Amino acid sequence: MIHQSLPLAFLLGDSTLMELFMKGRQIMWPILLLSFVGLTVVVERLLFLVRENATREPEVVEKMLEHVERRDIEGAVEIGKKSKDFIARILVYSLTNKEYSLSNAFIRASSQELARYQQGVATLDTVITAAPMLGLLGTVTGMMRTFGSMTGDIGAATGQITGGVAEALIATAAGLTIAITALLPYNILNARIEEAKHEVADASNALELIIKKSETNAPFSR
Repeated sequence: MIHQSLPLAFLLGDSTLMELFMKGRQIMWPILLLSFVGLTVVVERLLFLVRENATREPEVVEKMLEHVERRDIEGAVEIGKKSKDFIARILVYSLTNKEYSLSNAFIRASSQELARYQQGVATLDTVITAAPMLGLLGTVTGMMRTFGSMTGDIGAATGQITGGVAEALIATAAGLTIAITALLPYNILNARIEEAKHEVADASNALELIIKKSETNAPFSR
């Protein structure tokens, strides 16, 4: 029967991944490259989040703020230097440079730390946007190939016609699969970035309130 030899046989599970890739033709190469880029970013960012979560020490941050409230800046800095918590690092930098400008020092340190969380997110966003667009391009080229084959003897051109349809469907499916797969880790990364921003803002507000309270009671000194 004719349908058993059609390129669309992958719908019945008769084709391997390599066969599907070849049927998708040239557009599959940039789609494959995008998938590798997306996978690399996702793996690297997930490992980063695991490492960062393992180094979180909110109790150290609380102890630092307690020392600041007692106007023991040196003690707070010494405690923070022993921690790998990113909030602790921000506080250490801020308190070390408070005599110049505490707010500017806090903003600079927090910007550097948040930039670490945002690395790779723009690349992943590009992958999510570009993958379905490339799939759509494959759809267009596949359908152009299909209609271009509809000249002369249609029966003799059946293989070319179905090949163009297969190219269109495979490219579209591949692009959408990559975009959908990358969407979940992308949202997880964005959620973690927002959480980190809230933690930085909370530390900033706590430090400001403690210092203003201390300055009201007595001159703030090291």
